[in-house]
Amino acid sequence: MDANEILDYCLTKKAVTESFPFDNETLVLKVDTKMFLLMGLEKQPLSINVKTDPEWSAELREQYPQITGAYHMNKTHWNSVMLDGLKKDLVLKLIDHSYDLVFKSLTKKVQNTINDSLQN
Repeated sequence: MDANEILDYCLTKKAVTESFPFDNETLVLKVDTKMFLLMGLEKQPLSINVKTDPEWSAELREQYPQITGAYHMNKTHWNSVMLDGLKKDLVLKLIDHSYDLVFKSLTKKVQNTINDSLQN
């Protein structure tokens, strides 16, 4: 997958916004006000940082050398994922998982507001 495919996929999800809060190269995707994916656009090979359940993180890191604790982030909850050599379905699953974890961490009120805005 390339950066455009990842961005397009993420933007299909509810209440996702994109920004560059840190620098001009690191794209941050948020659901409401919380980050669920970071992507360094200038770095090759392309990698993303995603939030992951700690138990699954351990399994992923053992199974895939492309998945490591995320640099400058809480390594218990965030993984860096080098996309080279990983199947697209795994990358999409990691993105979905990260989005879902962050969405579930929002208050019920915010979740309901997001869900209600999509039904109108």
